[in-house]
Amino acid sequence: MSRLSFVVYQIRTARHYTGSLLDGLEPDQWFRQPEEGVTHVAWQAGHLAAAEYSLTLRRMRGTREGDAELISEGFLKQFGKGSSPEADPGKYPSAEEIRGVFERVHKQAIEELGELPEAVLDEPVDKPHPMFSTKGGALAFCSLHEMIHAGQIGLLRRLLGCAPLR
Repeated sequence: MSRLSFVVYQIRTARHYTGSLLDGLEPDQWFRQPEEGVTHVAWQAGHLAAAEYSLTLRRMRGTREGDAELISEGFLKQFGKGSSPEADPGKYPSAEEIRGVFERVHKQAIEELGELPEAVLDEPVDKPHPMFSTKGGALAFCSLHEMIHAGQIGLLRRLLGCAPLR
């Protein structure tokens, strides 16, 4: 398995797991916080969509015309790096809209990564991150980052009274 195939596999596996955590949650459960100011499923899912876009698309090939149809600048600002969950569901898109962006970004990322030349993995990123300095590192971090947030979604599910996944 090539390095690129392996990181794509990791990204797909992490997303499959996160998707299974989101499946079956009612829309009102997306915005419930176990304690005010902590977090909620809606922010977690929106943040994962924003992060996947940034790590797998924007860092690989820059921003392109049409990206706003995948994920808007407003969405990126609301859920991106440095954002914080707010308790008021009225400040957010609906759970359905968030899930739509979550799915669209992932589909586009997997499609474009399948066409990426492997040599790109060794290229430096424009803005190094404490966890990576190359494009391959950004892709590897994507699945790790998703699993961190999947754990938070899993905890939220339990606090909402949902059974653990088996």
